Amino acid sequence: MPEAALDVAAPAPPEQAARIAALNARYRHHSATAVLDGALRDPQAGRLTLVSSFGAESVVLLHLVSVIDPATPVLFIDTQMLFTETLEYQQDLSERLGLRDVRIIRASDAAMAAEDPDGTLNQRDTDACCDLRKTRPLQKALSGFDGWITGRKRFQSGSRAALDFFEADGPGRIKVNPLAHWAPEDVRAYMEENRLPRHPMVARGYPSIGCAPCTSPVAPGEDPRAGRWRGQNKEECGIHIVDGRVVRGPIA
Repeated sequence: MPEAALDVAAPAPPEQAARIAALNARYRHHSATAVLDGALRDPQAGRLTLVSSFGAESVVLLHLVSVIDPATPVLFIDTQMLFTETLEYQQDLSERLGLRDVRIIRASDAAMAAEDPDGTLNQRDTDACCDLRKTRPLQKALSGFDGWITGRKRFQSGSRAALDFFEADGPGRIKVNPLAHWAPEDVRAYMEENRLPRHPMVARGYPSIGCAPCTSPVAPGEDPRAGRWRGQNKEECGIHIVDGRVVRGPIA
């Protein structure tokens, strides 16, 4: 593993670790709906926001939130390099589901001008581009929350194989993964049963959708995330923490 692959984050303080352990014990045998409903109401979870990419499978969690509490804050990171289809899908889906508090998050104009004035940073350093356009804007937006809800699932990649419902997101904040135990067939069944609209690019061979320059179609039989940063030893964008470390690049 390259030395710069991961940035070490401070370990979760004992009080935070105990809180997370208690939450996982409390909701261990609950369904995704019960975990999400409980987390949004449980004082021990604190004030939460849903972070959504409005990608291929995002509609499941967005629909669950719209049923449980449509006023839940939803953070959408517009990297300004997304597919046009994603931007249109975000607008259409937010309106259709009746989400009342969708917040569009972007890097500041000053940061963009200083670090990527010609929009080619992704060609030279994908980790730096993700950090500029996603990680730092998200961290700033999360400053007013005690935790955030994600749509991550164990089956999506090796680094997520042991994913719990609740985990640390650096010292002081938690991350909630209600769909952690869902399999691909659970996702498909939920979409079909609730007649939820799919991202238009899924039918064109994009089962995992990120920024346009760094996302390619996936061939039949390939891992669903094979089209993300294809040809690079990279599977996360840097907004997640695995085993107490902020993921910036490849994971052993």
